[in-house]
Amino acid sequence: MESPTATLLVFCPDRRGLVAKIANFIYSNGGNIIHADQHTDASAGLFLTRIEWQLEGFNLPRDVIAPAFGAIAKPLQANWTLHFSDTVPRIAIWVTKQDHCLLDLLWRWKAKEISAEIPLIVSNHPDLKPVADQFAIAFEHVPITKETKTEREAEQLELLKEYKIDLVVLAKYMQILSSNFIEKFPNAINIHHSFLPAFAGANPYQRAHDRGVKIIGATAHYVTADLDEGPIIEQDVVRVSHRDTVSDLVRKGKDLERLVLARAVRLHLQHRVLVYGNRTVVFA
Repeated sequence: MESPTATLLVFCPDRRGLVAKIANFIYSNGGNIIHADQHTDASAGLFLTRIEWQLEGFNLPRDVIAPAFGAIAKPLQANWTLHFSDTVPRIAIWVTKQDHCLLDLLWRWKAKEISAEIPLIVSNHPDLKPVADQFAIAFEHVPITKETKTEREAEQLELLKEYKIDLVVLAKYMQILSSNFIEKFPNAINIHHSFLPAFAGANPYQRAHDRGVKIIGATAHYVTADLDEGPIIEQDVVRVSHRDTVSDLVRKGKDLERLVLARAVRLHLQHRVLVYGNRTVVFA
């Protein structure tokens, strides 16, 4: 097994000497930096960085790293998170009836391309329970109507707590999460079947076909209270032509959705996504 590492994601007002100050925190405590990347958003006046180092030989115990770095980060007015590579997150995949993104994630998980545990699949329809059974994953059917949304979302939150879920992946879950739900559980990634901000909302392939577009896309983003407007993690596109029907667009789009969602989940799990405001820097 590879030696475990620690990763800091940091953003703060830009000033001179930030790279040296953060790197020196690791160096002065005996750490060996194996990855480092940074970006300056001049329009926002922000410095953003991802820095990863080996824990082997590092002088500070794990429980001391956060408070020790916090003392440095505070005068910098820094927002930051600390992650350890051997902490295995727990994912719940939410679906409706379409199985292509679900199956792709589960195949990648079985192939160890996705470093996480997947103990739970949640759906508002029972159709995909055989897939969960095939992979020996718990399946919870939580039907939702407009009248029962508040009650059902409370049940879903209890499930996330029961299964100790760290991240929800909406793999073609055709329901809108309420702002109350997102406030209580903000860690969710959605796959949208268009190249946002174009064709947000429902029926994007039909609308794209009606508009006569020459490129269609898919977008993976963090979920916020504003529909399809959360910080974007990953996107991709494919060319289409006047000969393509709506069904052709759907078929081509599904291929993109699989790839884009898998990439986004992997980037998130590797702590390569730094969110600030409604934007992201992806240290890929």
